[in-house]
Order: sequence, then structure tokens, then C-alpha cells
Amino acid sequence: MLSLARGIMQPRSSSATLPSSRSGRSALELAVEAARRGGQVIRDRFLTQKEIRFKGRADIVTDVDLASEREILGLLRAEYPQLGVLAEESAPVASETGSPYSWVVDPLDGTRNYASGIPHFCVVVALALGEEIALGVTYDPMQEEMFTAQAGQGAFLNGNPIAVSARQELGECLVGFDLGYVDAKAVLALDMMRGLWPGFQSMRLMGSSALGMAYAAAGRLDLYFHHSLSPWDVASGLLLAREAGGEVVDRQGQRALLHTPSVIASSQHLIDRFLTATHGAPWRQG
Repeated sequence: MLSLARGIMQPRSSSATLPSSRSGRSALELAVEAARRGGQVIRDRFLTQKEIRFKGRADIVTDVDLASEREILGLLRAEYPQLGVLAEESAPVASETGSPYSWVVDPLDGTRNYASGIPHFCVVVALALGEEIALGVTYDPMQEEMFTAQAGQGAFLNGNPIAVSARQELGECLVGFDLGYVDAKAVLALDMMRGLWPGFQSMRLMGSSALGMAYAAAGRLDLYFHHSLSPWDVASGLLLAREAGGEVVDRQGQRALLHTPSVIASSQHLIDRFLTATHGAPWRQG
């Protein structure tokens, strides 16, 4: 039977044998707890003064990002000392045993929103098996929304199954995207959307790619795209979208993997419609 525990839908069984934790708790359960711990740090500090450092022209990190990551990695490393870690604010850690599994962590996706007092950001905790994702968690601590997926077991929001958009035509769609930190590509994305208008209902700049992909998995956005992302930005979203009945491809329409920088997430039908509508657009090249 299926049972609910703190917003997780417990699967009947899994075809994959995930690595064992020291405490014997499941990898999904620990990923959810790690995300909650990081989310608690973020929520507690939301309205406080923050230390902000620029990593690029518009790319910032706060002391809260670092505190959240310490909390998350503290739990994951204690439970899985044998696994590698790929986290946004830390140097990569290789597996001590050669395990093909590694944790992928974004302690605060949407830092610009967070630092500006906009309550739209999340925590990402995913377990990767090479370039594929075995399980993924995206947690919005302000809305108390926990998106979870395990390979072959479906995708859920607070324990309830989710599915990608069932819309058939791009003209019916709400499209989400983000500009990122590659200015030239951002301009091309804006030009592409201007060229499509009014060929869709409306658009949203999300400010959090992980939430954008989660929203596409849940059908809140009919389609989400981005041109320049890191593994921790896409890790959970790749699995959420696929387990919700959709797909994630790159700008050329090829299946997206952990280190694929560009993503288009939606149903396969709408992805095909989007690729057809944007054929020849400069954003689609390279």
C-alpha cells in the first residue's frame, strides 16, 4: 500500500537498488529531511540582514546559501559518507568507494529573489546515478511545498501525484523561462519570445529554474525553458518532469542529462510544438 509521511509518497517498491544509509532510512526520506533542514535555515533568515557577495555581474551568493548548504551536507555526509557530492557552494567531493551515486545539492535556488525579499525560491536535493537522476526533491519552504520523485515511482507534490500539462496547442500555454547569467543568450531568449508573441497565452520570468521545472512537472506552467544551467539547477527537475509524464530536452531537442546546460521541460507533445514554432531562432543554436 501507499502511505504518506511528512509530504512523501512512499512507493510500493523500486526497481533500482539505492545506496544504504548508516541509519537504515531510505534515500528519499533523508533527501526530504535534508531539504527541510536547509529550508528551515532559509525561512528563518528570510526577513533578516544578509551578507551578499557577487560571483558574477548578476550572480550573487548570501551567507544564508552557505548556512543552508552546511545543514544539508551535514546530514547527507553523516548518513552517506561513501558517496560523492556536487553542491553549488562547495568544491566537488568524489566518492570514497568509487560509487556511481552522488548527491547533487542547491541550497538556495533563486538567491536573487531571496535577497530581494521575493518569496519564490527553493532547495534542491537529488541523488544522481552517473548522468541520470535516481531521486529528486525540490522544496519551497515559504509555501511548504515538497516536490518529490523517485525513478519509476511517479512524481508528487506533498504526497499527491502530479502531471505535466495536457494542453495541445502552444497558443493555449503559459510559458515560463529565465534569463540566467549569459547576457547574449538572455537577449536571444527575449527576442525568441517576442517573435512568438501572440502565439502563447502569457509568460513568466520565474527567478528559480528549479521551481520553474517543478511547476512544469505539476502543470502549473505548460512549458519551461532555460539556456544556461548547472547540474544542481536541473537535477531534481529532470526526474520530476519525466516521472510526471513529461520530458526534458536541450535547445536542439536532445534528451537532457545532469550536465546538459539548456532545458525545455513539458509534455513531449508541447515540446514538439515549441521546437517547431522556434525552428531557426538564434536561441536554438549552439
